[in-house]
Amino acid sequence: MVDPLRLAALLDRLGTELAALRRLAALPPSTLADDEDLLAAVKYRFIVAIEACIDAGRHVVASEGLRAPTDYADVFTVLGEGDLLDAATVAELRDAARFRNLLVHGYTAVDDSRVVEILQNRLDDLDRFRVALAEAGNSESR
Repeated sequence: MVDPLRLAALLDRLGTELAALRRLAALPPSTLADDEDLLAAVKYRFIVAIEACIDAGRHVVASEGLRAPTDYADVFTVLGEGDLLDAATVAELRDAARFRNLLVHGYTAVDDSRVVEILQNRLDDLDRFRVALAEAGNSESR
């Protein structure tokens, strides 16, 4: 059974990071691109936000007795298999997990213009996940 307090804490953390990312997204792209400290803040906040998604997803997966994910991206596939996320959200969050891996592990050089593009165009993906898991957690606690 999903622990509603644990899930709420993880989703609240995600909400905090999303609010900070939205403030950063309001800055002109040229301001972000020219300031390595602001870009570092964006990257860090993305890492924390995406890890909150992964942690929340893993909590729900384990609580619901769903199959064990093979990696971070697979957490979202498993949630989709359990009818807790729609296919579009699964795809968006799998991409987010890969983006997190790129930021953390630096498999290749991170294209800062791509980071700014994701900041300005993909925050709603994380928000949709937050809403979907909050709804899943609420239906579990009834």
